Amino acid sequence: MISSLDAARAISEVRGDALVVSTMTPSRYWDTVSKNKERDLPIFGAMGKASSVGLGLALAQPDKKVLVLDGDGGLLMNLGALVTTAGMAPENLVHFVFEDGVYFTTGSQPIPGAGVFNLAGMAREAGFKATFEFDNLEDLVTQLPEVMSATGPVFVSLKVNHDNEVPDFYMGNTGQAMRDLMAHLEA
Repeated sequence: MISSLDAARAISEVRGDALVVSTMTPSRYWDTVSKNKERDLPIFGAMGKASSVGLGLALAQPDKKVLVLDGDGGLLMNLGALVTTAGMAPENLVHFVFEDGVYFTTGSQPIPGAGVFNLAGMAREAGFKATFEFDNLEDLVTQLPEVMSATGPVFVSLKVNHDNEVPDFYMGNTGQAMRDLMAHLEA
């Protein structure tokens, strides 16, 4: 297992100037490590929709790399997004899923089928150009350059756990976050 915080740090190190869409549990960690917050788009109160927002952003900004930081529970709520994303085939999209087997932010209730399904396999069968699975930090760090340079859409499953010091969850305003990102991109 990879610490969620370590996974977020590793992604932050290779992010460059990519736009990052995060939601729920990954947002907790991303907010503490992001060094380029003006290029971040946290999604609040829309569990399951980060993949759709990330797809829209990738299609609207084809010259920019777009990273989606999603949770396994959120993706399960919008599983059809894998087929839609693969069908639209944005070459600039990398979809990271933090797989912890629970709805962590809402109280750690187990997600249906935890440990039975394979999200990377689902993404591959949906038509993603490249898929990766990581359950240890060393492999993740070593292969992240390959992940980031792969032609998308790319799907990455991260088998994660949570440290004792879990960052607080800040419930912001997605509409304002979108306006802020648009202003940054127009500048």
